[in-house]
Amino acid sequence: MTTSPFDHPFLSGLLGDTEIAAYFSAEADIRAMLSFEAALARAEAMHGVIPAEAARTIGDICANFAADVHSLKAATAKDGVVIPGLVRQIRQAVGSEAGEHVHFGATSQDAIDTSLMLRLKSVTFLFGGRLHSIVTGLAGLERQFGANRLMGYTRMQAAIPISAADRIAAWRIPLETYRDRLTEQTFPIQLGGAAGTLEKLGPAAASVRASLAQELGLTEEPQWQSRRMHIADLANLYSLITGSLGKFGQDIALLAEAGGEIELAGGGASSAMAHKQNPVAAETLVALARFNATQLSAIHHSLVHEQERSGAAWTLEWLVLPQMVMATAASLRLARELAGNIRRLGTG
Repeated sequence: MTTSPFDHPFLSGLLGDTEIAAYFSAEADIRAMLSFEAALARAEAMHGVIPAEAARTIGDICANFAADVHSLKAATAKDGVVIPGLVRQIRQAVGSEAGEHVHFGATSQDAIDTSLMLRLKSVTFLFGGRLHSIVTGLAGLERQFGANRLMGYTRMQAAIPISAADRIAAWRIPLETYRDRLTEQTFPIQLGGAAGTLEKLGPAAASVRASLAQELGLTEEPQWQSRRMHIADLANLYSLITGSLGKFGQDIALLAEAGGEIELAGGGASSAMAHKQNPVAAETLVALARFNATQLSAIHHSLVHEQERSGAAWTLEWLVLPQMVMATAASLRLARELAGNIRRLGTG
């Protein structure tokens, strides 16, 4: 049993997304954190901060390391973050000689935030592909049915006739904007050390951070431990995407309610009325839009970090951001299916 509908045994059939959920598994998170630790060691060795042989040993161990997740759970309950426990396990595997160089000059937030950026970069690429598919599908509907007539509605009242192309354009154009914005997103490295000053790395600090960013394929910028604009910007974009897809779903549901102007395949069955074909995907798009709109306020609350780092604001991100990502994933999946199930739109 689970308390999340996104991985619930049966609700996940509607709201889940196995492709995107994989990026938020413990295994994916640990792999990304191990990549950070190995890349950090290589970057530090490159600039003479730690011995090259130690970096090689750390890299070899991290490449094949299997963490004791049960022990990490207990350690996180005590420490509030997973990294102290994970670093202890890595140091034990590396051995005493090179072990002192594991995680040198870094802090828990560096590894955790960098892991998040690595995974969100991959997720964002997949989201861009899904948006492209939806836009392509809507463009196809526009070519096929664009000249058909629809009744235009303003403030839920019949207004004047419009073309199906007019309605489809209102669905398509925002999605094209979001697709372009996804390609423009940057995913910065996090490396600040204990209080954001990288004091242990001395004059090599900036060079190490730049090399680490290059090694991991992330952008290089000063630490952002208490400056969470990147997270808020991404969350806002997720909410915009689901909001516009919610508008698409709402319009389809209203068209299905009125009847006559749309034919849909793939409707859901009713347990009480055998004749019904419920617009399940359309309704769910509306729910997911409202969910992300609500969660976005929590992300904005998490911008309030006290001093150099906040445990409370950071933990709030952990509670909220993965759920927003999963809601966006489900919304994109359902919208793509819904667009493909439109058999007719408007009247000739």
